Amino acid sequence: MPKSSRAPPPSPTWRSRNNRDFWYLRPREREAPAQNLNAPPCTPPFTEDCWPVLVTVCFLLKICELKAAGAFQPNILLIMADDLGIGDLGCYGNDTLRTPNIDRLAREGVRLTQHLAAAPICTPSRAAFLTGRHAFRSGMDASDGGLRALTWIGGSGGLPENETTFARILQQRGYATGLIGKWHQGVNCESRTDFCHHPLSHGFDYFYGMPFTLVTDCDPDYPPQLHVALRMKLWCYTQWLALGILTMAAGKACGLISVSWGAVVGAAILFSLFFVAWYSSLGFVRRWNCILMRNHDVTQQPMVLERVTSLLLKETVSYIERNKHRPFLLFVSLLHVHVPLTVTKEFLGKSQHGLYGDCVQEMDWLVGKILDALEENGLTNRTLTYFTSDHGGHLEERDDRHGQQGGWNGIYRGGKAMGGWEGGIRVPGIFRWPGVLPAGQVIHEPTSLMDVFPTVVQLAGGEVPQDRVIDGRSLLPLVQGTAEHSAHEFLFHYCGVDLHAVRWHQKDSGRLWKVHYMTPRFHPPGASACYDKGLCPCSGEGVDQHSPPLLFDLSKDPSEAQPLSPGSEPLYHMVVARVGEAVEEHRATLSPVVSQLSLSHIIWKPWLQPCCGTFPFCSCDQDGDHGEM
Repeated sequence: MPKSSRAPPPSPTWRSRNNRDFWYLRPREREAPAQNLNAPPCTPPFTEDCWPVLVTVCFLLKICELKAAGAFQPNILLIMADDLGIGDLGCYGNDTLRTPNIDRLAREGVRLTQHLAAAPICTPSRAAFLTGRHAFRSGMDASDGGLRALTWIGGSGGLPENETTFARILQQRGYATGLIGKWHQGVNCESRTDFCHHPLSHGFDYFYGMPFTLVTDCDPDYPPQLHVALRMKLWCYTQWLALGILTMAAGKACGLISVSWGAVVGAAILFSLFFVAWYSSLGFVRRWNCILMRNHDVTQQPMVLERVTSLLLKETVSYIERNKHRPFLLFVSLLHVHVPLTVTKEFLGKSQHGLYGDCVQEMDWLVGKILDALEENGLTNRTLTYFTSDHGGHLEERDDRHGQQGGWNGIYRGGKAMGGWEGGIRVPGIFRWPGVLPAGQVIHEPTSLMDVFPTVVQLAGGEVPQDRVIDGRSLLPLVQGTAEHSAHEFLFHYCGVDLHAVRWHQKDSGRLWKVHYMTPRFHPPGASACYDKGLCPCSGEGVDQHSPPLLFDLSKDPSEAQPLSPGSEPLYHMVVARVGEAVEEHRATLSPVVSQLSLSHIIWKPWLQPCCGTFPFCSCDQDGDHGEM
C-alpha cells in the first residue's frame, strides 16, 4: 500500500451557525470577525466556543495531557449500526442509496477505509468493541463448533463481570455513561434479579433498549429464525408421540392391546412434560427475547417493532438534553439494519433497493436527528462522534417475499459470519470532532473496532488496564495527523476461536499482506456466500484449510480476487514465514477461559428470564407514549 500523504493540520477559524460563533477547522484560514479585546478570554459564554481551540493547541504543542485536564473532557457519542455493509453508504461509494447525514459526518470528520471488526458476528464483535480485546479472551466467542452468539435472554452466558469496558473507566472519570439500543451481552447469571451481565454492571449508569438482538421471531409476519431445525425435529417428535399415545388409548379402549390405563395415563403425562419442556421456550421466542428494558425494569414485553425507532430516538435526545452540562459517553447501538426489517411509513418504498434500502435510509435519518440534537444543545464542537457497524452485511439474508434483506459489502469478498474475508469484517469508521480533527481526512491505514476502547479512554484521561492483554491501540495520533501509520503491524482475524486469516502491514514498503489459513466453502459452487446454511461455519466440513496458506496483497488486490503463489510473488515464502512467526507470538498471549457460549450457558433457563409481571404471565407496555417521528 502506498504511504499515506497528509497535509499539515489546518488552522482553526471562526464560523457562525444558529447565531452562535464557534471554532472549527478548515483547509484555508478565514479572517476572524472583530472581537472585544477587553473581554477576558474563554469566560462564559465564550468557554464553549474557545474550548476546541484550547484542546487543539494542547495537542499540537504536546504540553498538556487530557488526563490532567478534566475541563477538556469531551462528550463521546458512539453510534453502531447492526449488520450494515460498508458498501451501503454514499461516503463509501454507494451512489444509489441516500445517506446524506452519515455522508455529512464523513465530510466533517475523518473517514477510515480499512476499519475492521474483531469478529464477523454480533455478540463477539460487540464484546471486543466494549473491552478492546478479542472476544475469545473473555469466553465470548464460539468454541468447538458451538453457537457463535447468545440465543436467549434467559441464558446464563454473557460478558464476564471481571471484564473492563470503556464505559466503566469513563464512569470512574466522572462521565455520565449511557447505552441506548441493542446490548446482546447477556443479563443474568444465577437469578432473575442478579443482572451480572447487564449494562449497569459494566459501567453504564443508564440503559434503555433491547437486552437481546432482533430475530425474525420478533415480527409475527416473518418466518421463525431461532433454532428452526431443532423446532422442526421437536415438533415432529411431538406429533409421533401424540399419535402413539392416542393409538395406545384407542387400542386399550377397544380391547386390542393389554396395557393398563395407568400405563396410558403415565405415557400421556410424560408426553405432556416433554411438550411443555420445549414449547415453553421455543413456542414463545417473541415474548421471551423481544423485549425492551429501562435500566433493570422490563418496559415492553413483547416489544412492538413499529414503535421502537421512535422510542429509541426519543430516549437518545432526552439523554443528550439531560446530560448537556456534564461530560457524557453515549453508546447508541442501533437495531437498524438487522432483520426483521421494519420501516416506518415515511420511508417505506422510498429507496431503489426495496425494504432493505428503505431501512438504510431510515437509519441515516435517525443518525441525522441525533446529530441535530447535539447541535440544538450546543454540543457539536464538544463531542467526538463516531459511526460504525458491528460487522459486514449479511449476504444470505433474503427471501421470496422481501428479496435481498442483507447489506452490500462493496468490492469486498464475503460477508457476515466470515472471519477472514474482507466483506465480513471491513466496516465503516467515521470520527468527527469539529475544531480538533481535520475535516475531510481519509485514512487508509488498518484499524480495528477494538481501537475505540483505548481511544476513548485516553480522551477521558483514563488508563487502559495493565493486568490483561489489550488488543486495541489508540487512534488519536492517526486521526489527529501526528502519526503517519497505524499502530498495528499485524491484525488477527478469527472466526469463533479459529484463526482464519492474518494481515501484515509492511510499513516500510507500503505492502499490505493477507494470509488465509482457512476459508468457508461457499454453496452453491461459484456463489459468494453459504446460501445452503444461512451463515458460513468457522470449522468442520464447511471450511477449507489451506496448506500452504492463501496469500493476497490487499494494497493491489483489495477484493482478494487473485491469490499469489511463489511463482507470481517472489516474497511469498518470506511473507508466509514472517506471518507465521507473528502467529506464534500472538498465541503465546492466549490463556484458557470459561466459554460463555457453551450449551450450559446459552440454553433458556426460566428462573433467569426477565419478566414484566408474574412469571410466566409476562406482558406489559409501559412505553405507552408512541413518541413522535
